[in-house]
Amino acid sequence: MDFNQLFNFLEELQQNNNKEWMDANRKWYQSLRSEFIAWLDELNQNLAQLDDDYYDTPGKRGINRINNNLMFHPTKPIYKDHFGAGLDKAPESADFYVEVGLKNCMLAGGFWRPAPKILKSIREGIDYDGEVLQEIISTSSFKKTFGSLYEDEKLKKAPKGYTMGHPHIDLLQHKTFAVVHPISRDLVVSADFKAHCITVYKEMLPFRRYLNKAASL
Repeated sequence: MDFNQLFNFLEELQQNNNKEWMDANRKWYQSLRSEFIAWLDELNQNLAQLDDDYYDTPGKRGINRINNNLMFHPTKPIYKDHFGAGLDKAPESADFYVEVGLKNCMLAGGFWRPAPKILKSIREGIDYDGEVLQEIISTSSFKKTFGSLYEDEKLKKAPKGYTMGHPHIDLLQHKTFAVVHPISRDLVVSADFKAHCITVYKEMLPFRRYLNKAASL
């Protein structure tokens, strides 16, 4: 995969973010998309060897559309400024997300503002053994890789059914349970990118396993 070409395409697309330009450069886009899918297929196979419960996600299934959803976000540009994909993507589970873009390049995973049913299950899991999750996110290697949980909106009070005196109230107040590992453009275009993805996936795995177990209760 020539990620330099992918960045070049995205730069030109953002300077000409309209259907006419995309139509004129459709072959270029389709070629890069096919290369990215093939790259994802290889990564998918590598990751499948690390977890017996891995959910096979071929690149074509995992890749996201490049079109923004203008129905819900009418002020956004027609096309995104990145290529993104979710791997190990079982229904209603925390996937492993890869994004290569102009503003952000990242590896991420977890639940982004999950549906009420899943959020309720995660909170019940934390109520039962939140110390396990706390131990996972407190390790030095986890902190070095992700810092902490992604800072999204949090409740100011305790969720319904819990008190502010709960030993894991800080976790319970989260609405998003996800982590993000920013990466540089230089790393993406290097020969080490795929190996780095595998390393980050392994570091994230206990966190995702905990969430998936809690979400399935």
